[in-house]
Amino acid sequence: MAQGKGQVGVFQPSSFEPTSLADRAYHAIREMIVSLELRPGAVVDEPRLMERLGIGRTPTREALRRLAQEGLVEVYPRRGMFVTRVEIRDLASLTEVRSILESHAARLAAERATADDQAALDSLLDELEAEADLDTAELMALDERIHRQVYSSAHNPFLESTLEEHYVLALRIWYLAIDRTRELKQAVFGHRELLEAIRDGDADAAEETMRRHVLDFGEAMRRVLTGA
Repeated sequence: MAQGKGQVGVFQPSSFEPTSLADRAYHAIREMIVSLELRPGAVVDEPRLMERLGIGRTPTREALRRLAQEGLVEVYPRRGMFVTRVEIRDLASLTEVRSILESHAARLAAERATADDQAALDSLLDELEAEADLDTAELMALDERIHRQVYSSAHNPFLESTLEEHYVLALRIWYLAIDRTRELKQAVFGHRELLEAIRDGDADAAEETMRRHVLDFGEAMRRVLTGA
C-alpha cells in the first residue's frame, strides 16, 4: 500500500523487521532531510529531534553520524551540524552511476530472482495494472518499492546498500522539482516492462530497460531543474 501524502518512505524498514532505536532515528531523520522538511543548510537541532522522535541522545547521535557518512549531514567543529546543501549539478553524476549499477542489479535480479521475489514482482505489477490515481507522494512511494524489490532480488547485499544510498541522494534532488515533472506518473507506471523482464528471467531486457529508465528520468528532472 502506498504511504500517505507527505510520507516519503525512503527505504523504511518493514514493520515486522526488528530495528534498533538508532535505526529508527536514522530512517526518520533521513526522511525529513530527503523530503526537504529539514531544509538544505538548516541547523540540525539535536535536542528538538530527540524530543520529536522520543529517542535518547546516544541513538540520535549514532543516526546523525551515519547520515554524515552518507553525505546528508555535515559537521563543523565549534559551529555545529547542518543539513548538506543540494547541488543540482550532482544529478548528472548520480544518474551516471545509477544507470550503470541499477542496470546491472536488474540483470542480476532477472538471473537470481526466487519464487518469493517473483511473487513480489507480480504484486507490484498488479498495482501498476490498477492504474490508480495516485498523488506525488504515493507515486514516489511506489517507485521506491519497485526499485527496492529490484535491489533485493539481485541478492547482493553490498550492491543493495550502495544502490539505496544513491537512490536517496537522487530522490532529495528530485524533490526540488517533482511537482513540476509531468513525466512522473508515466515513469512510475512504465516499470511494467522492467518487472516483467525480471520476473520472466530476461536479463538482457531487464538490464536495458532499467538503464533507459534511469537515464530518461534523470534527463527529465534535469530539464525541469535547469529550465532547459
